Amino acid sequence: GRRSQLLKGLPATTTVEENAAAGVSVYTFNVTVSPLSSEGVAIPTIVNSNPLTKAFDIEPKGDLEYRVVTTGNPVLDYETMPKSFDLQIFVEDTTGRTDLNILTVQVTDKNERPVFRGNMAIQTVAIYVLEGTPPECIYQVDAADPENAELNYSLLPAPVPFLVLESGAIFSTKELDYEKDPHCYFLNITVTDPDGLSSSKTVTINIININDERPYFTTKQRVYRIPEEQSPGTVVANITAKDPDDEDSSSRLFYSIQSSDQYFSINPSTGVLHVTGRIDRDAFPLRLHPNISVIVRVEDSPSGGHAREMEITIIIDDINDNPPGCNPSTFRKEANENMTAGTFLLGLRNYCKDIDVDPSNNRFNFTGLSGFGSNNFALESTVSGRLVMTENTDLENPANLGVEVYSLTVRVQDIACPNYSSKYPFYTSFDISYIIYIYIRIKPVNEFFPVFSNLSYEFNVPEITKVGSSIGRVNARDKDWPSSVITYSIVAGGGSRDYTNIFWISPTKGDVRILARLDYETTQKHVLTVRASDQEKTATASVTVNVLEVNDEEPVCSPNFYSFQIPVSLAVGTNINGFRIECQDRDSDPRSFRYFINEGNVNNHFTFSPSAGSNTSRLILASRFDYESGLDTNWIYRLRVYITDDNLLSARDKATYLIKTGTVTLSIRVIPNPTTVIATTPGFTVVTKRENLYSESAWYVPFVITLGSLLLLGLLGYLGFLLATWVRTRCPPAGKADSAPLIHFTFCLSSQTMTKLNTVFDGEARDPVTGKMYEFNTRSGARRWKKSNEPLQLEPAVQVTPSATDDSGQGTDRVEAPSQKKPSEKRKEPTAETKAAAKPLAGQSETSGQDGQSEDRGLSSSAPQGRY
Repeated sequence: GRRSQLLKGLPATTTVEENAAAGVSVYTFNVTVSPLSSEGVAIPTIVNSNPLTKAFDIEPKGDLEYRVVTTGNPVLDYETMPKSFDLQIFVEDTTGRTDLNILTVQVTDKNERPVFRGNMAIQTVAIYVLEGTPPECIYQVDAADPENAELNYSLLPAPVPFLVLESGAIFSTKELDYEKDPHCYFLNITVTDPDGLSSSKTVTINIININDERPYFTTKQRVYRIPEEQSPGTVVANITAKDPDDEDSSSRLFYSIQSSDQYFSINPSTGVLHVTGRIDRDAFPLRLHPNISVIVRVEDSPSGGHAREMEITIIIDDINDNPPGCNPSTFRKEANENMTAGTFLLGLRNYCKDIDVDPSNNRFNFTGLSGFGSNNFALESTVSGRLVMTENTDLENPANLGVEVYSLTVRVQDIACPNYSSKYPFYTSFDISYIIYIYIRIKPVNEFFPVFSNLSYEFNVPEITKVGSSIGRVNARDKDWPSSVITYSIVAGGGSRDYTNIFWISPTKGDVRILARLDYETTQKHVLTVRASDQEKTATASVTVNVLEVNDEEPVCSPNFYSFQIPVSLAVGTNINGFRIECQDRDSDPRSFRYFINEGNVNNHFTFSPSAGSNTSRLILASRFDYESGLDTNWIYRLRVYITDDNLLSARDKATYLIKTGTVTLSIRVIPNPTTVIATTPGFTVVTKRENLYSESAWYVPFVITLGSLLLLGLLGYLGFLLATWVRTRCPPAGKADSAPLIHFTFCLSSQTMTKLNTVFDGEARDPVTGKMYEFNTRSGARRWKKSNEPLQLEPAVQVTPSATDDSGQGTDRVEAPSQKKPSEKRKEPTAETKAAAKPLAGQSETSGQDGQSEDRGLSSSAPQGRY
């Protein structure tokens, strides 16, 4: 269409206040209608705005009159929105004519009320403050004036512990207490601009209760009394408390016992104090201190809260809950059988007591004496409990014979009414006494002396009775009941020269035994004094032991070992070397001896004369030796001579009587005729060997011998050292002219010289170890192994040895006489082989030739010895 002037009053400029509400008229204009238009015009519209906004709209006001109004969306704001809006208004009629004009709307400023911002702008603010908080800022009010003017803050009601500053900060003016102050405050906060416009908001301040108060006990009672032995769970007290922090509600408190207590416990929630352990007033420490102090603690929190403590005292009362008791409950007493009536035996009150603490509960008495033999005893009183004897209890009395023990019972009864059920449920009203058992043993008294069955005893004992044998028995008894144990002992007699005690008696049986061999020849009778004792009283009896003679002694001959050398040509009937044997027997007649050679008498060359009827006899050569014909081959005879003491016995008596035999050993060497005639009187050497007997009891003998030997060896060594020193200083050195490999032995002893002779081996024997034959010199003892083809050399009876020279330079011959020794009393019998070997001489024997020297070294250097 074409543009026409349809809008009247436009363009135009108008104003509107900010914050205008919706529908506020901003501007009014009219629309002109063309005469050609039959139906009018359309409603004008705002087709555009600058700046773009929807804050305005067009409403019809009347016929062809329209107004621009505010829509309220958005609300016009001078401070935040554009100050002016250009609205393009368009209108078109029915004929197609249009018009477009501009309406300028200017927004004018208006003084607005202050506004709250933040939470206060949309809701009622609730502030929570902990009680006990010191004065401080509790909230900051956020408000603003649209015109940015300064605002003024105020609050109502005035008498409250709060204030608001010009900055809008709300402060508390004191420390709030929930228990004393109101729990909630309603503050009316008003903010006002300089023109007096204001806005108000309500702020709620809630005081928060905190746990800042200690609970307190409401129970006023502090002392309680209960009887002892209350069962577990018994309520003692109900402890109550309050917490000021919980005035408006029931308190949530926690109870506990602070002190270490074994008797009570408390319910942590309710505060009920009840018994948990046994409470015994009669035991320590309650026996001395019956008051129990308990410290109860109440807290308002199970951990870390406020607490208060209270001490309560519980007094324990004693009840008669213990029967009387005795320690020990069984008594064993001894009473002598000779005690008289009225003798005090036992004070029971010293052993019995009632451990109840209250004196009215610990009294008791003794009643009901009964039991076996109770008629012999009585209680002096029920209070003292003294037991005394009323009748005699002599064990030897026929009325009491065999009664050694009396069994009594006594009842110990509580005097006060008992209340045992709590501690001793097994006690009943019919069983309220304590039983004491008393055993009285009647002790025997040793009233009688032991009595032997005989006043004296006599035993006949052969002297050969074995050691340890019983020779008789003694017996003693006494009249005491029960029979006393009798012990026997020897108090006198029974000794000898060699033994202190020959006899022994069994302490319990009275058997008499011998401890050493009896000897009729020494002592024919022993008189003993035997004592019988019952540990207190004694009696004695005489015991005579007659020793009966028996042929138990062997004949003892002196000497008992002999060694001879006799010439082969000795005449028959000759008393050999004048030898005579002399024998003794302590239990036989000297005429009872009989002599016979049992062994070694080859060809019966020897005999004894007389052969019987005397205690002395001589050795006789009965027949001559015959070596030439070969009848005799032995040159050494080992004779074993038996001497018996049966010469005076008949043949029948010899079969029944004891016969003893002594022995003598003889060694006889027959010397052949010498091959070289020596102008000296032939002779022979008798070597006597003494053998010492050693007794084990002589312990000092080997000690003395050993010590003496050591001293002698030391002395000999020292003398040898002096001799060697003297020889080295006095003797000239050996000459070196002779360079032959010979060993020279030079002795410088004064001017003497020793001439060494060749050894003559005139005897032979067989070595017991190797079985080989060896030759030996009968005088020096030198030996060598025998060569099979070498004849036996004969040695002259006397050997001449060059001796020291006299002044004329002529040597003199010295005849070596055989030395004599005293015979010993005893000598063990040597064997045939060892008799040939005897102790060697100090010198060194030599034989001609190297073979003889080497053989001699393999033999022992001992030489045969003999005695005469």
